[in-house]
Amino acid sequence: MGMSVTISAATEEDAEQILKLQYLCYQREAEIYGDYSIEPLTQSLADLRGELGRGRVLVARLGAEVVGSVRGVVDAERTARLAKLIVHPRMQRHGLGGRLLAAIEEQLAAELEAERYRLFTGHRSDGDLRLYRSHGYAPVGTERVSQRLSLITLEKVADAGRYLASA
Repeated sequence: MGMSVTISAATEEDAEQILKLQYLCYQREAEIYGDYSIEPLTQSLADLRGELGRGRVLVARLGAEVVGSVRGVVDAERTARLAKLIVHPRMQRHGLGGRLLAAIEEQLAAELEAERYRLFTGHRSDGDLRLYRSHGYAPVGTERVSQRLSLITLEKVADAGRYLASA
């Protein structure tokens, strides 16, 4: 009998599994950009634990295993900044990334009154860009970080999903 994936708030006990999954998931990004010194690959466990206390972190679980995660914080202007949406490679292309994205958006709007969402990804991260666009995000800026990397910032209004669903 198969297990279903559940999404819930991360706990302190999840930190190590999240960090290991993050390291696995960002290998492809590092390869694409030829840079293995990117922050997701160098983040310490202490830093990650700090993030658990500063914002919202969700995990997707298959049984006891963490197979996905996403983080978000809301600033004084009610802009939610989403980060590090990760899904285990064997679980990708089954809608889990979209479920995590929707879950963090919903939680940040309900609990912290987020009015808009902002995230960024690398210009060559085609799968990420497709996912974000399919969930209503639109590019609002590009920042050249190095010769190899430009970061594309995408945003959407918190109610955008409701308008699309009722149209």
